[in-house]
Amino acid sequence: MPGLKMKVLLLGADGFIGRHIAFYMREKGVQVTAQARNPARLKRMGFATLHADFSNRATHAPAFWQPHLDQNTHIINAVGLLTGTASAFEAVHVTAPSAAYAARHPGTQALLISAVGIEADTQFAHWRRAGEAAATATEAIILRAGLVLGDTSYGGSSLIRALSALPFVTPVIGTGEQPFNPIHASDLAAIAFECLQNPSPGIWEIGGPQTVSQTGILRATQSWLGLPQHPLLHIPIPLARRLGQIGDALNIGPISATSVAQLNQGVLADPAPLLEKLSHKPRAFTQFLQSRPAGTQDLWQARLYLLKPLIRLTLAALWLASAALGLLTPAETYLPQIALPATLALILATAGGLADAALGIALLRNWRPKTTAILQLLMVLGYTLGLTIIAPALWLDPFGGLLKNLPILALILSHLALAEER
Repeated sequence: MPGLKMKVLLLGADGFIGRHIAFYMREKGVQVTAQARNPARLKRMGFATLHADFSNRATHAPAFWQPHLDQNTHIINAVGLLTGTASAFEAVHVTAPSAAYAARHPGTQALLISAVGIEADTQFAHWRRAGEAAATATEAIILRAGLVLGDTSYGGSSLIRALSALPFVTPVIGTGEQPFNPIHASDLAAIAFECLQNPSPGIWEIGGPQTVSQTGILRATQSWLGLPQHPLLHIPIPLARRLGQIGDALNIGPISATSVAQLNQGVLADPAPLLEKLSHKPRAFTQFLQSRPAGTQDLWQARLYLLKPLIRLTLAALWLASAALGLLTPAETYLPQIALPATLALILATAGGLADAALGIALLRNWRPKTTAILQLLMVLGYTLGLTIIAPALWLDPFGGLLKNLPILALILSHLALAEER
């Protein structure tokens, strides 16, 4: 089918891999409908979009997808969930995609972007296998990708940059010798495009031509960023697993039990059988890494990536401590400083303590980061204005008093600026 007539419904178009596929397909003249849970950014980027949340039962029926599919429209499924509940995994990896596959017209293709290394005993691997089984039942093309990197980064690739930019030491999981053969996201997009043009249903592994160790990836990234190479810090596997569990509990993105398991196993794809059928050949890791200079924004992102959860957890500790002080401090210690009736002051202190506790819990759970950041700003501004009116002497407090609110506001603004990762 000529590329100019091709149409693609791209599931998960707002993900790291999905965006690369969306832009590549559009460049090749393909008419892309970009599905996402929050497609506003994609729409502003010029794509036709489809708002669809896979947790919505409506997406579990072929009727939902049929209006967006015709005899020229293929499906590329780039959706993936790393952590979540069993019901969320099932909806994202099996139920909603199965409904979309069932709705496509005869003669069109379905292509699933899956992952190498899904033999591991993790929820992610289990549901990836279930997703592959659902796609196989419809004679789909399944691309098991290895480690996918790009000019931008997200999730695991952002963590690689962050670990490379740490001062003093460079952490590695276990020996650090686990093998990878990274593929650039744009090369993966080109291969997906060619697979739709010359379909060969089945499961195919895809990765780059160069094998490099976990340590080698970090060292090469340090060189690309222009950073010194620090001594390696080998994190024992049991400790790494525990850190992954803590990351899961605190919602610290790619620091998770799943990512630790994948790193410990390595991600090595065998692309030879598929590449024999294709004209496009992916670039080697060092070739695409060194194809452009690292910019200041790359270095900033690398250094800020692990500061982001640290800022969140620091603010959570601040709000929870403030809640405890507001709710547990004896009234006689602060009533003399406040020009309000005692009953009203107690009510305000209790209400403020409960609000502080709610913000602290929201930060710990990483609940709606942007909304939480805005609520924090409003709370600090409200406290500052209110205390300025009823206790202006706090501005002259030798221990900082209200002056400390100024750097807190700056920290919250930083949290707000870092809230969106895509």
